[in-house]
Formats: sequence, structure tokens, C-alpha cells
Amino acid sequence: MPTLTIPGFVDAHSHAFQRALRGRAGGGDFWAWREEMLALAGSLTLADIRREYVEVYRELRASGYTAVGEFHYLGPDEARAAAEAASEAGLAFVCLYACYLRGGIERFRQASVADYLRELESLRVDGIAVGVTPHSVRACPVEALRELGRYAAEHDLPLHVHADEQPREIKECLAEEGVRPIELLAREGCLGPRTTVVHATHADGNELDLLRDAGARICVCPTTEANLGDGFLPVARVRHRSIGLCIGSDSNVRIDPLEELRELEGIARRQTGTRGVIPVDELLAIGSADGAAALGLDTWPDSVVDLGHPQLRAAEGDEVYAALVFGCSADVLAKTSAQ
Repeated sequence: MPTLTIPGFVDAHSHAFQRALRGRAGGGDFWAWREEMLALAGSLTLADIRREYVEVYRELRASGYTAVGEFHYLGPDEARAAAEAASEAGLAFVCLYACYLRGGIERFRQASVADYLRELESLRVDGIAVGVTPHSVRACPVEALRELGRYAAEHDLPLHVHADEQPREIKECLAEEGVRPIELLAREGCLGPRTTVVHATHADGNELDLLRDAGARICVCPTTEANLGDGFLPVARVRHRSIGLCIGSDSNVRIDPLEELRELEGIARRQTGTRGVIPVDELLAIGSADGAAALGLDTWPDSVVDLGHPQLRAAEGDEVYAALVFGCSADVLAKTSAQ
């Protein structure tokens, strides 16, 4: 069987437990879906997480992802179970361990930043790669954002945070702090070259300028953003500013890196009325090396393309890469990259 080895795809933003909501929570808006998500999160046992995460991670691995950043807010023992599940599935793993100080449910919350950092460091002691992860400006007051930004910089750790996913989030931030979410992150020292802002769907021009000036990235999750009715990242405006991008499977309603990349370019085409907004080689880098950089990974496994797969019929030479991104599902990767 002829094959092509390429850098492995990197899932820079996953909530593995949300895979159980696939096919459920079909009505309402993001906030209605969130209520079902919270109920699910509160019901899971440690055994549930260990069992279900390995299945999700196997699905990621079989779809060509070879590394995952798990944005985790279910507890430290559960984070260890997630790390074990990733190892079993053959994925490089980074625990984006969430600081959650207000809102949500009790299971998510730490009593203080100090408690959060103790939990984070206990994971590092166990040999688990981590990122400093204020869940959102909703979940972390300004004093916490300031301390977390400082800690990430001092320890040279990635910092990941949800921001500007929903208009209501922006409205509440403006009412509380007088600035928009990404503006608040910049003001409190949370933006820098190791920062990844997840979604940024409704970021305005000034916020995009702040991301550019800080050298921060955006993790875009098109299949989840479509499923939840979030809206569209302003891809062309992001590209104009040369802001780095990576991809995530997020709620895992779909697990297919090629679909995420295809939809990213598709959004840009719909917004501009032109084709080839992001060159194919850059799309593949967004799906692999740029995601690894967002997670602080220097090495991660390769993916292997089955060149004999019917979806790649008649593609030759460099045409294979464009055919892969724009004409294939993850089935062309599954049989050769799964462990």
C-alpha cells in the first residue's frame, strides 16, 4: 500500500467528555446546550472518565490526530485519568488545566488561585505536561487573570483561554470591566507569544490588533462553532494581521482534522468571495506544527496518508495535498495512523 508520511495533526482544544453529547442537546442556543453540558459534567465518575476518554482519544488517533491539548475542568484526579487514557491511545498529551473560580458548577471550581496552582503543580510533579488555563473572563476575576498571566510567563508555560465566543459574554464583560474580553486579557497581562485564545469568534478590530501585537494565537474550532451556533471567525481579517491559527475538535461533535481545516478555508472563501485564501501548505501547518507550538510541544507522532484510498484516486504529485485537504475525510488516515 503506497503511503505518505506527514506531520501529525494536533488537536489544540478538546473537551473529551462532551463527546457524550453527540446527537443530544439539539435545540435552543449555546446557553441551552451549556445547561446540558453542565449536567453531564456533574454526573461523571472517575471511572466514567477513564473509560470514555480512552475511547474519544482512540477516535482522535484513528482520525489522524497524534497530539491533544485537553482543556480540562473536571478535577486533578480526572486529569491524571485523562493523561493515562491519552497514553493508552497513543496520543501526545498536554493538560490545559482550567482555573475556574466563579460560575459553572462546584466540581469545576477551586477556592483560590493558590489552590489552582497547587493542583497544577501536582500534575507537573507527576510528569504531565500542562498549560496555565484561565477558563474565561467569566470564570476568573481580574485579580486571578493578572496572577495567572504572571505565573505562565515566569514558568514559560502555554496559556490558553476561551474568549469572545458569544455576544452575551462580551456584553457581560463590558458591563463588569468596561472593556471586551480580549482587551481585558491584554490589560491584565494574559496576552503574549505563548497565549492561545480559543474561538475569538466575535473579536473586533482592536482585539485582533491586540492579538497581533502580542504574538498570540487563535484556536479555531469550526465544527463545534457551527454546531453551537457561535458564528464565524473573521478569518480574512485574522489573516490580514498575520495572527497565528491552530485547530481544535472542542466538543468532539465531529472528529476530523481535515474537516476543520476545510471549513476554516471555506469560511474565508465565503467572507471574501475568493478561493485559496490560505495556501494548502499553511493549512496543513495550522493543523499540525502550529497546534504543537500552541501546546508547547517540540515533538509529536506523524500521521500517515493512504495514497491508495479511493478518495485520493487520480491525485498525483503535489496535487495530493490539495486533494487531501479539500476532497478527503479522515478515513484516508485512519487505517495507518491508529495505534
